[in-house]
Amino acid sequence: NDLKEGKNGGKVQTRFPPEPNGYLHIGHAKAICLDFGIAAAHGGVCNLRFDDTNPTKEDVEYVEAIKEDIQWLGYKWGNEYYASDYFQQLWDFAIRLIKEGKAYIDKQTSEQIAAQKGTPTQPGVESPYRNRPIEETLDLFQKMNSGEIEEGAMVLRAKIDMASPNMHFRDPIIYRVVKHPHHRTGTTWKAYPMYDFAHGQSDFFEGVTHSLCTLEFVPHRPLYDLFVDWVKEGKDIDDNRPHQYEFNKLNLSYTLMSKRNLLTLVKEGLVNGWDDPRMPTICGFRRRGYSPESIHKFIDKIGYTTYDALNEFALLESAVREDLNDRATRVSAVLNPVKLIITN
Repeated sequence: NDLKEGKNGGKVQTRFPPEPNGYLHIGHAKAICLDFGIAAAHGGVCNLRFDDTNPTKEDVEYVEAIKEDIQWLGYKWGNEYYASDYFQQLWDFAIRLIKEGKAYIDKQTSEQIAAQKGTPTQPGVESPYRNRPIEETLDLFQKMNSGEIEEGAMVLRAKIDMASPNMHFRDPIIYRVVKHPHHRTGTTWKAYPMYDFAHGQSDFFEGVTHSLCTLEFVPHRPLYDLFVDWVKEGKDIDDNRPHQYEFNKLNLSYTLMSKRNLLTLVKEGLVNGWDDPRMPTICGFRRRGYSPESIHKFIDKIGYTTYDALNEFALLESAVREDLNDRATRVSAVLNPVKLIITN
């Protein structure tokens, strides 16, 4: 029912949000089919949004490759956005949270912060910097972005609840320092938002209604909702807001599906580039002779559920055979003809 009504002026709006830090693999094809498919089925629109909040790993080469793969699968996006389009809005939002006493600068190491988080059954310990004066935090936050602060020296944390049963509510880090030129914004920014802080707000700024993601984001959903409540300043909370929905990842038997692992294979020369036919990348399957239709067929066969499953590679191969069986041109030829003269 939620899909039918749509919360964005009656229009369903989704987004496909890849991080441009590698080439897309077959698992992304499942997400692409869902994001673009749901928008198309309900007369809505699907945005392409590059989640470019980590400049150390991102590259324009990956941006172009991602676009090519989506088009090859047969989809066109409504709008093209980048998380970096919202850096100023996110910065302004963070400043507002500091002024409202909802965020503070923490100078502890990442190890100290992790140790104080506690466990799912034990509450965390409050940071000694949790009640730092607002003016001091504002001043340090500006310094995080001016280049005066070294990477890892301090972070901005949201002030929520160190005793919350949801670990993500225990004062999550929302900004960190990264001194690396960004592929779009150059050296303008030194302080970058974390994924959890950038994602839901970007959805909100764009008018996304259905934010579809994989199951590991289920525990992040309350935080996603809280940040959207905060950015909306408690006004019209249920109107025109994004909602997160989760589905299972595509896991293929005997297949490495992590971009980090695939990048290692490429960098160490174990394969001949991202489009090596042995790679589970979309461009690797394309080079192997797989058709976009066969990948769609495979994804239709496995469907979407809310529990993790392992799919057999043989099922993908059967989808390819079915597709080729329907569409392949069949011809007969005599390669070495013998001339026969028939009389009478």
